[in-house]
Amino acid sequence: MTKRSDAYKRPFDLIVIGVSHVVLAPVFLLLWVLIPLLIWSDDRGPVFYRQKRPGKDGRVFTVLKFRTMRTDADRSGSAWTVSNDPRVTRMGRFLRKTALDELPQILSIVRGDISFVGPRAIPVEEQRHLEEQIPGFDERLRMRPGLTGLAQVFNPEDEPNTKLRYDLEYMSHMGPVFDMKLMLRSVLNTVLARWDKRGGKEAAAGSEESKSKC
Repeated sequence: MTKRSDAYKRPFDLIVIGVSHVVLAPVFLLLWVLIPLLIWSDDRGPVFYRQKRPGKDGRVFTVLKFRTMRTDADRSGSAWTVSNDPRVTRMGRFLRKTALDELPQILSIVRGDISFVGPRAIPVEEQRHLEEQIPGFDERLRMRPGLTGLAQVFNPEDEPNTKLRYDLEYMSHMGPVFDMKLMLRSVLNTVLARWDKRGGKEAAAGSEESKSKC
């Protein structure tokens, strides 16, 4: 698999952030004010959720998201989120369907931990488990992760083998025009609230649970 140059990504990301926040300033201001208020009013819990995830070359960074699960979620179920997960709050279901829970990751783009487009950064434990189960899964870490990407758009069930195939395909075809097309599709998915169909993780999560009981 040949990886195309990603030298364009950093200036591309910063230009998109700058232009979008100037043109859509009222929208971003509304989202940054309204979403935290709705999360807090739902269960009076914390607004943000932090998690360690591996980035380029396996370097671990902290991702910041709007919280979508109960505050005791880590103690009351699988580490992986599956479809119809009872730990997801009412507000969390909406945020996941629209991917607005990812909005704070703009800060990760500014820091350079992730890009707008690329393989999705997943929790450290999940990455390690899938590397053990799927040969070549660590190839996804050859570039910075993305807020959206080919796998995120065309693999809504988040099935791991399909995820890897799409991520490797993206790395062979990435470019500014391709990135812009994926970003526009992502915006459409947000407007139509058609993100987050996690059926593909159920089998993997079930396998991990069975393994832990052996």
